[in-house]
Amino acid sequence: MADLPGSLTLPLLGASVFVAALTCLTYWMLGEYLHKWFTMKPIPQLQGTYPLIGNALLFKPNAGDFFNQIVEYTREFSNYPLFKIWVGPVPFVVLFHPETVEPVLNNAVHMEKSYSYSFLHPWLGTGLLTSTGPKWRHRRKMLTPTFHFSILTDFLEVMNEQAEILVEKLELQAGKGPFNCFSHITLCALDIICETAMGKKIYAQSNSESEYVKCVYKMSDIISRRQRTPWFWPDFVYYSFGDGREHDSTLKVLHSFTYKVITERSENISCVESDRDSDHGRRKRQAFLDMLLKTTDEDGNKMSHGDIQEEVDTFMFRGHDTTAASMNWVMHLLGSHPKAQSKVHQELQEVFGESDRPTNIEDLKKLKYLECVIREALRLFPSVPFFARSLGEDCHINGFKVPKGANAIIITYGLHRDPRYFPDPEEFRPERFLPENSVGRPPYAYLPFSAGLRNCIGQRFALMEEKVVLASILRRFTVEACQTREELRPVGELILRPEKGIWIKLEKRKPLVLS
Repeated sequence: MADLPGSLTLPLLGASVFVAALTCLTYWMLGEYLHKWFTMKPIPQLQGTYPLIGNALLFKPNAGDFFNQIVEYTREFSNYPLFKIWVGPVPFVVLFHPETVEPVLNNAVHMEKSYSYSFLHPWLGTGLLTSTGPKWRHRRKMLTPTFHFSILTDFLEVMNEQAEILVEKLELQAGKGPFNCFSHITLCALDIICETAMGKKIYAQSNSESEYVKCVYKMSDIISRRQRTPWFWPDFVYYSFGDGREHDSTLKVLHSFTYKVITERSENISCVESDRDSDHGRRKRQAFLDMLLKTTDEDGNKMSHGDIQEEVDTFMFRGHDTTAASMNWVMHLLGSHPKAQSKVHQELQEVFGESDRPTNIEDLKKLKYLECVIREALRLFPSVPFFARSLGEDCHINGFKVPKGANAIIITYGLHRDPRYFPDPEEFRPERFLPENSVGRPPYAYLPFSAGLRNCIGQRFALMEEKVVLASILRRFTVEACQTREELRPVGELILRPEKGIWIKLEKRKPLVLS
């Protein structure tokens, strides 16, 4: 046979190498998939599990229906320590008992977030929520001081100011019949996080049509839809047939806003450091962004603009949606349980009397029953209804072997309903969280802020904000719920929200006469 011309040799060689590489990659991926399939075969699973597509065809397209479906699966498998779901070729072991959750969350080997979190990367980068390994450890160490209690107290002024604006808006609704309070409270939380995280007032409560406000919610919905539809995971398919273009246009608005604020703030950081309040002779309060701009690592290196944007975008998302949802659930639950609401009113009367002064740190310490109410609301309606980890090594969970690379999804919503630790779990009983009633409860039975190494860095900030805002509302009003529990239909996307909002009636409250 004659030799091939030199001009054809290189292209043919390149094609051969490509085909060989593709064959090796396909063989490796198929081998990994089959290894996980057979290793996890003994683990209980759903009916309708098929090779490669898994259970994807079972999943309801509507977010509310999908969440109810997952909750129903936890009830169906309540007598098993765990079960598995295949989302396309990706396996998830579903955990909702303290004894199966603890070995995963308490082990640094399993610290990496699940594959599904990769769809958050375009928005949040690899900040504290989504990063892993050395970067996460380094970033957590750098950021922890910015959440010190003494620093958080500086934010009380913002919380009180925005809570007062919210109360003024609610005054217009008092005595006028049912209305949806969800957006009112959410916009208040957004104003609080914008000012505390970025030092930027966006007046969301006055301008609910803000483009940034709309895009925060739109992006959450877009990401959640992609996470539960594996055929849209490949970028080519997503941008050709899915929400790719809408995703990118929404992302542009979110990033442009935070980029502009960070740039303006970094240019004026020297002014921020030296500026004094002319009326009171004290420094102006700093936002998280100001602290990030000055934060350095052990070698004296400052965070880059990109590093800072990752964290600011993360604070903006996680810092308002979660607290807003929690406060809204509290409003419904207190409006449905007059006796519990009466106890909150009595506590507020004891702490504040007839005064309309802002809430201070000492007040927060005294609002113990209100804190129990918040914690019980987070038990029934955890702001983050599920979260997931990628398993970093082969492990055994209650006797079942789970291979490295599989994912563990913790269903907080189901975990919080374990009747062994929360008798009559669907009942609203704030007294469960009094110290004497919490004795003996496993620490991993209640995880509204996750647990272990990757617990929520902002949980003290969240509880402080919720106490301030709820105390401001309940000092002025009596709440009556206008929905039954069944009518709420929780939607578990990135955050647990009621499908059609929280409908309540408000009446201006008369002060209690204490005996």
